[in-house]
Amino acid sequence: MRIGTGYDVHKLVEGRKLVLGGIEVEHTLGLLGHSDADVLLHAICDAMLGAAALGDIGQHFPDRDPQYKDIDSRVLLRHCNDLIRKEGYTILNIDSTIVAQRPKLAAYIPKMRESIAHELGVDVRQISVKATTTEHLGFEGREEGISAQAVALLDDRTPMTDNPDNCID
Repeated sequence: MRIGTGYDVHKLVEGRKLVLGGIEVEHTLGLLGHSDADVLLHAICDAMLGAAALGDIGQHFPDRDPQYKDIDSRVLLRHCNDLIRKEGYTILNIDSTIVAQRPKLAAYIPKMRESIAHELGVDVRQISVKATTTEHLGFEGREEGISAQAVALLDDRTPMTDNPDNCID
């Protein structure tokens, strides 16, 4: 088994849609970024890539590359899933937290979980999404931005060495 963590943050601005977990969330502000700025999916991508030791989202989808301008982060998530699967990994579970003062996200979480599970081809019970505030502290509390953290647990049935004496059962 392999574990990886991911973290992302984007600034809240006027004139952009707020997309979290692959769904549009009603709010007066949206997240600024080269892509759709879905902090939750970006954190999940980094957690998956980290668990598989495949770098990070910026290496695979550089923000200088025009082909990723305003891209739907679900496309990035699917690509990351393809990368880890090609390396012989499968997702056991993903646990994530969105940090935002507003909007309140509880009503959106079931749809986020369903969307993420669908994109990854896993059961919704393997995807955990939580939301919290910072009690008005920090940039999230001042409603300047939103951050997300994620942990991915991957299973690999392939040994990391050709020498069976160095493998742990």
